[in-house]
Amino acid sequence: MGICRNVKTEEKQLQSKGGIRATLFVYAVVGIDAMVFASNAVSLVTYFNGYMNLSLTKSANSVTNFMGTAFLLSLFGAFITDTYFSRFKTSVLFGILPVLGYALLAVQAHLSQLRPFPCKDVPLSQKNRCESADSGQLAILYGGVYLIAFGNGGVKAPLVSLGADQFDEKNPKEAANLSSYFNWLLFFITIGAMLGVIFLVWIGDNKGWDWSFGVCSVALGLAILLLTMGRQFYRYNAPKGSPLTRISQVLVAAFRNRNLPLPQNKEDLHEIRSGEPENGMEILQRTDQLKFLDRAAIPRTNQEASTSNAHGPWSLCTISQVEETKIVIRMLPIILSTIFMNTCMAQLQTFTIQQCITMNRKIGNFVIPASSIPVIPQLFQLILIPVYDRIFVPTVRKYTGIPSGIRQLQRIGAGLVLSAVSMAVAAVVESRRKSVAIEHSMVDSASPLPMSVFWIVYQYIIISAAEIFTLVGLLDFFHAESTSGMKSLGLAISWSSLAFGYFTSAVFVSIINKLSGGWLANNNLNRDKLDYFYWSLAGVSILNFGFYLLCASWYKYKRPVQDQEDHI
Repeated sequence: MGICRNVKTEEKQLQSKGGIRATLFVYAVVGIDAMVFASNAVSLVTYFNGYMNLSLTKSANSVTNFMGTAFLLSLFGAFITDTYFSRFKTSVLFGILPVLGYALLAVQAHLSQLRPFPCKDVPLSQKNRCESADSGQLAILYGGVYLIAFGNGGVKAPLVSLGADQFDEKNPKEAANLSSYFNWLLFFITIGAMLGVIFLVWIGDNKGWDWSFGVCSVALGLAILLLTMGRQFYRYNAPKGSPLTRISQVLVAAFRNRNLPLPQNKEDLHEIRSGEPENGMEILQRTDQLKFLDRAAIPRTNQEASTSNAHGPWSLCTISQVEETKIVIRMLPIILSTIFMNTCMAQLQTFTIQQCITMNRKIGNFVIPASSIPVIPQLFQLILIPVYDRIFVPTVRKYTGIPSGIRQLQRIGAGLVLSAVSMAVAAVVESRRKSVAIEHSMVDSASPLPMSVFWIVYQYIIISAAEIFTLVGLLDFFHAESTSGMKSLGLAISWSSLAFGYFTSAVFVSIINKLSGGWLANNNLNRDKLDYFYWSLAGVSILNFGFYLLCASWYKYKRPVQDQEDHI
């Protein structure tokens, strides 16, 4: 009787936790993190070049490497949280590192002896004082920057997973809230990025870099404090061991059993027979794809077992473990087919700014800073996300019965189509801009063209819509399809698409420039063929979408065994 009472008490306590109330803390922390990250993404080049005296090329490469590394290191944070710590603990531990990193940069920016004399402040008669940062100063600089990257990357996957854990996927009502969670996650990321681009950049320009880095450090410290304040409301997902180890065991066991014939009856393959998850892991149904991996679940005969370690984890795996490995392998083509979209977005963040500089940015007597133009698509996202979540999804859900309105893979595909359209629109706008320069004999003029900068808004709006479909669709897809033991790893894989997009953007520009004979070699947009470059991006985006369709049609959704409880 006492046992039943204790079970009911535990269930009641579990039901009182989680939900939208718990995710509010996650939204706030994600917004603060985005505010800090976005502000430095657009301004660190100025600090590297203008205050640490690095060349412009080295400064730009250092910043893109920093951003790519931060997204790529989300894989490490996912490994830690799935294997050793809860998502809450991992978020707190890694969240401390950027606080220390920004504090270190603030100290360096404040103390002149820790950085070189800025070249921009050196008179022409004393240019010999303009020296690059020495090894000690660079050590402090890169030490702070990569503390930030390491901590930011480590937080991304577990923090998003922590918010998703607050909803039960098997409860229809909570499943719908889980889909909305990823929409509103991007909403708060967008708000944070806007605040960072507007206010934190202003602080750096007007109050100094020491103030800017100091505010970043304090803001992230408050974010960690805010995250800990919500711990009484969270549902916690205990780590279930390394998913990489489980995947490796399947690959090794399948290789060891490569000569064994697959049984005709799938019931002869090894699986947990009690019907209960082991260590909270899901029990998955066998699928027909990648059958060679099923050999990892073939039990050996007694004679075979006597001559080898046939019952060890590296020789015999469960079907659920095999299916988990299949899920990861099926996911890889999906993520590969979304990298190019992020490469396109990276080009818009660079070349579009250069286009804005050549155009009329006046509103009355006010001149819009070119670096502030990205605020326009962010404002559009703030409008579109609620419309999508509150109008589009409920309307479509009535017809499809799917909690998210449409399947995640359909949503990702829609974003890839919009990405191709945005490149085509960018090409048309650039052709128009160049024709204006030619008509007014301003090809070599540094004066703004008589063409409004708001022409750029069209391509920005479309690429913003593409991001809402694809980025949120990826996060939702990888979280839904990942097993309970690798939720963070699945989200980290989706973040890695952004990382490789940053890493490959410069490579793609160099390849196109070389193959075309110098479309972008004049350092003058009015003489360059940026419109041709955009058309090439649109063409490759269409080919990439065709590749995605093949990958999506091949993918088989996860099939858990019915009536199985997810123990959180």
